[in-house]
Parts: sequence; structure tokens; C-alpha cells
Amino acid sequence: MAPLIALIVGTALARLAGLAGISALDGWHPALRVGLAVMFTLTAVAHFVGQRRAGLIAMVPPRLPRPDLLVAVTGVLELVGAVGLLVPATARVAAAGLGLLMLAMFPANVSAARRELTLAGHPVTPLAQRTVLQIVFVATAAAISFGP
Repeated sequence: MAPLIALIVGTALARLAGLAGISALDGWHPALRVGLAVMFTLTAVAHFVGQRRAGLIAMVPPRLPRPDLLVAVTGVLELVGAVGLLVPATARVAAAGLGLLMLAMFPANVSAARRELTLAGHPVTPLAQRTVLQIVFVATAAAISFGP
């Protein structure tokens, strides 16, 4: 749920900043870019820190090699994508790349839900709820990629 909150709060604060006169954030499209960047910064940090990292490594489907490396690589990609979202010239490509990354990582969420894993001591998001969240996140990335 924290990624959704980060997306909503980041977008809302950026939109308010735009309404307050920061021209670079004037409009929903730039605000969505900031919100998605905040969300991916938050999720990327989890790829490198303590219990969350261990939980993410456990989420990697068992048939995939080097889950620790896969978690680190996806964390780096999320950080690079978050920075790319904040640069208008690269925002569309970054959003498209992040959308594809989310689709590629979704099987790990399915696997984790089916195996009833925990993440930082809490059960992973149930599959139905995670699927809805994934649709929201991918749709946000698509809106940035294909929007105005």
C-alpha cells in the first residue's frame, strides 16, 4: 500500500506546487511524473535495505538464478527510471521502460502471493489486490508515456 500512497501523495503535492506557481509542475502530466518518481524511489530503496531486501529476494521465483542480483538490478533500474521521469526529455521513455519492468516483475508478485510469503514481517499483498495495484501503476506509466 505504501507505493500507492507515495504515488498519490507525490502527485498531489506536485500538482499543488504547480497550482502555486511552479510552472514546471503546472498540469497533471508533470505531477504524475513526480508522483511515479517518488513511488519508484521508495520501492527502489527497499531493494537495498535490510528486511525488505531479504523479503524481495525471497519473492523471486525459485526457478530464476541469483535472486540477490536480480533484486539489485531491478532496484537500480527503478532508480534510473525515477530520475528519467523527472527529466522532460526522457520522461516518456523512462515511463515506458518502468511500465515494462513492472510487467516483467509481476510474476514475482504472483509467486510470492501463492507461496504466502512475508515482506518485512507482513504478508505480501494478496494477489487480487496486487493485480489492481499493478494495473494502476502500469496505467500511470502508460499515461505518462502516451500522454500530452
